[in-house]
Amino acid sequence: MKSINVAIPSNYPGGLDSLLGAHFGHCDLYTVVEVTDGQVTNVRTLENVPHQQGGCMAPVNHLAENGVQVLIAGGMGMRPLMGFNQVGINVLYGGGAQTVGEAVAAFLKGSLMQFTSDYTCGGGAR
Repeated sequence: MKSINVAIPSNYPGGLDSLLGAHFGHCDLYTVVEVTDGQVTNVRTLENVPHQQGGCMAPVNHLAENGVQVLIAGGMGMRPLMGFNQVGINVLYGGGAQTVGEAVAAFLKGSLMQFTSDYTCGGGAR
């Protein structure tokens, strides 16, 4: 029985009914969903960290240190995407989901695409 921790950028207060945070690094917090054998077994929130210390890599390292293995995001730059690849966090594109629960349901169905450089934002150009 293997568990996976999936983080989703969220607006306050977090949880499955919260709206998805549009950009991973600037969200209010992360909803972390533990999935075991295709079922949600735990839901918790994890505060975001400020960018000042460590720049774009601060949230990347924060999620890695808190056991996150998968991130579902609607937007991020190329640098943090490369950072997630370096720390072994799989990033999936959840741009169509409005709520955390919708993103988790899509993840459980296996319908989310890999987040590639095609989805990255670079100062407003996407």
